[in-house]
Amino acid sequence: MIRENLDDPPNIARSGLFYITQGIHNFRDYGGYAVPGGGRVRSGVLFRSGQHMEASDADLALIHALDIRTVIDLRGVSEREGFPCRRHPSFTAQVIAFDGETSNSPPHEGGGGQVVMTPEKARQRMLAVYRRMPVNPAMIAMFTRYFNALDEREGGSLVNCFAGKDRTGIAASLLLHALGVHRDDVVAEFLRTNDAPTRDVLERQSLPRMEAHYGTIEPEALHNLMGVLPEYIDTYFAEITRDHGSLDTYLTQKLGVDEARKQRLRAKLVA
Repeated sequence: MIRENLDDPPNIARSGLFYITQGIHNFRDYGGYAVPGGGRVRSGVLFRSGQHMEASDADLALIHALDIRTVIDLRGVSEREGFPCRRHPSFTAQVIAFDGETSNSPPHEGGGGQVVMTPEKARQRMLAVYRRMPVNPAMIAMFTRYFNALDEREGGSLVNCFAGKDRTGIAASLLLHALGVHRDDVVAEFLRTNDAPTRDVLERQSLPRMEAHYGTIEPEALHNLMGVLPEYIDTYFAEITRDHGSLDTYLTQKLGVDEARKQRLRAKLVA
């Protein structure tokens, strides 16, 4: 679902809604999903996206109108310095970021010299990203801060990384699970990245560096790198279940999201 009129009020948002942007990839509301008991995750308060280095003035005006008061930037220092986000002149949101590296590079880009990037190599590269993420200390720290911010701060929030699909996709998935959203809807939200109407933005920002590593990349391989597959999130959950028994145990033990915090988040973010 694409929002066709940026002058419409933000509260028209529905689950998986994309906003039309000129220089930001994958900007959307990840509220609206049903939870047990008849409620829904609130729309108009939970936003996710890629980085904002190329955000147009119109993009910045849109973000400003959404009254986003907290930004959780999951990129590391080198990504933030190399791709600094543009901000609205009246930007006052608190930005939460990691003082170090959260990834060696944007996960979809990779490096290590020029190789032929086949679809299977691309798939295996991304699966490796999702196997590492549950035990990556930097990501554990940032996901913990993400939940702390959502629990403690008021107003809208935006979580972003470079492409808004891997690190950001997992952050959104963890929150939706904690709020009680069905696994099928959690996965559906994760896969909505593949419907983003701004793929050209991501390609403009990433493809020259990717081709420097890999040469010309065939379409299926490019999709496996720039998009997401169901097995990516399935792999993340499987790693956690193997090591911790359940996703809820991981949330409690590693991210500080116990039942009391879940109840506070549900009271705030479910209507």
